[in-house]
Amino acid sequence: MSKTAFENAMAQLDKAAKILNLEENILTLLRRPNALHQVDLEIKMDNGESKIFKAYRIQYNNARGPYKGGIRYHWNVTEDEVKALSFWMTMKCSAVGIPLGGGKGGIIVNPKELSVGELERLSRAYIRALYQHIGPVQDVPAPDVYTTPQIMGWMLDEYEKCVGHHAPGVITGKPLSVGGSQGRGFATAQGGVYVVEEAMRKLGKNPSDTTVAVQGFGNAGSFMAKILSDLGYKIVAVSDSKGGIKSASALDLVALEKHKETTGAVAGFTGTENITNEQLLELEVDVLVPAALENQITADNAPRIKAKIVAELANGPTTPEADEILFKNGVLLIPDILTNAGGVTVSYFEQVQNAMNYYWTESEVLAKLKPIMVDSFNAIWAMKEKHNIDMRTAAFVVAVARVAQAMKDRGL
Repeated sequence: MSKTAFENAMAQLDKAAKILNLEENILTLLRRPNALHQVDLEIKMDNGESKIFKAYRIQYNNARGPYKGGIRYHWNVTEDEVKALSFWMTMKCSAVGIPLGGGKGGIIVNPKELSVGELERLSRAYIRALYQHIGPVQDVPAPDVYTTPQIMGWMLDEYEKCVGHHAPGVITGKPLSVGGSQGRGFATAQGGVYVVEEAMRKLGKNPSDTTVAVQGFGNAGSFMAKILSDLGYKIVAVSDSKGGIKSASALDLVALEKHKETTGAVAGFTGTENITNEQLLELEVDVLVPAALENQITADNAPRIKAKIVAELANGPTTPEADEILFKNGVLLIPDILTNAGGVTVSYFEQVQNAMNYYWTESEVLAKLKPIMVDSFNAIWAMKEKHNIDMRTAAFVVAVARVAQAMKDRGL
């Protein structure tokens, strides 16, 4: 029987705790969230009927700073998943050294089935139900799966109505017009590119000779494909929720984007062969970028992964059992809590800009992002070398040590 996302997260924690000889009381505290909020949101639908949507906000740990983490709208949202994601957010912020804790939110809904009006009413209801538990120095949500800058704009507006004053720092990933940050839209992908580039340097590989497959052609995945392509990498396969495509040569991403806009899927793109999401993972490529959902690389398919580098742009795409197999097979896996931390790092920059009421240009944002990602990669690489462990375990060792130190310094 496969483990849940939270069981996987706790297996990762235990592995790092063992290497650190972590105190039992700290480990006990790290094995459960600080707070779990579950609410039912009653929404009036366009047809006049009322419908109830179950929603969550889980605040995992705030020893290093305010809770931080996205809100996802997805039909498969569960309490277990949100709990795991809130733990991973705690670790992610710590792994890249930014002064934030971890939290996560979710609503069980298929947003594609809602009108714009219904989506707005749902988003505002979420904030009304939870506004007392969030705030610029308390808990700062952000976009996640199927949530957008527009949704963040509605949520900001609702929060400010509830509290009676401007508070742009309550939420990140907002539109620029209401305090968003330049570069936030592609920050997750850009951070991922910075760490892939560092891994390539460590392995002595050249971008022009490097083939890449991207599972998940959404916001983060499509941006990462574009940025890598501009740097000379050959993107030869991509997929979305409806399936994937592969090509013998580099894909024309501009034409592919237009094809997806027209047809609603990447499948059927001229000059390519249709493949499944599962087949994409096992292609003979140099770099594999899982940018979709969790539990994609498992004990079942890990032995067939042929990529030299796996860069996890999604949260939790690889199970702990698969980690062991990939490490044994010499695959360099760059873990999610490092690879996709560019998004939360620029969200942190957004908070800072909101607090100062002074805003940076895109080039200033990227100039601040790059050294954080590069230095974090190198600190985790050094930990990997020191203990002869895989990169994920090294990232968790670095992250858990920092959170534990903050908890100890607070006297917990």
